[in-house]
Amino acid sequence: MELQIIKAEMHRQEDGGYIGKTVFRVISHKADYEIAFHSKKGEDWDYSLHYANEPGNEEQFLLVDARIEEDDAWFDQLLDAAWDTLAIE
Repeated sequence: MELQIIKAEMHRQEDGGYIGKTVFRVISHKADYEIAFHSKKGEDWDYSLHYANEPGNEEQFLLVDARIEEDDAWFDQLLDAAWDTLAIE
């Protein structure tokens, strides 16, 4: 599976935590996806995967979710896309 980043953003919260998201497409999948990130200190990240727009094929969604869980390079690519948008303070 090949992914393509559509857009990304990251913001630092007043409490020092970070929230961000990356919208991406997996080539050959019907729907685009959005992964939302949250971290209290920018080190350990929680995430949630959603469809970006219209719902797609559930089997494809589960494949993408499993790939993110198992493949650090995929997770890092999605997180880095959001992280790279963070405004320098």
